Amino acid sequence: MKKIQALIRKYWDILSYLFFGGLTTLVNYLVYFPLFNWAGCSATLSNAIAWALSVLFAYLTNKPFVFKSYDWSWKTVGPEFGKFVGCRLGSGLVESLIILVTVDILGLNGNIIKLLTSVLVVLLNYVSSKLVVFKKK
Repeated sequence: MKKIQALIRKYWDILSYLFFGGLTTLVNYLVYFPLFNWAGCSATLSNAIAWALSVLFAYLTNKPFVFKSYDWSWKTVGPEFGKFVGCRLGSGLVESLIILVTVDILGLNGNIIKLLTSVLVVLLNYVSSKLVVFKKK
């Protein structure tokens, strides 16, 4: 049991990021799929709306639970949230460009492409959050 606890402590950042990243992805999908499949929105518009809501959710969960950043003063949150959104804009633009080209232009399946690009986005977001936004001082 102590070995398991030691492993959890050692890999907490990754394990908690995967858990909350999974929830963030769920938020993203719960917005994207209905907009794209039922509301008739384009894949690009559906993705943009889903992105905005999931970025907010991700910040609110990743800050305390993944990266153990507990200072909610504006002095900390302002720059931190700015960097967080900036990094997510980068990965969001990569995802949107992939979706625009593959789904809206080439006509590939928007549901499958969304799922596939999610893997790349999760990796980009973890690295940018760890190295840029919540880096240890």
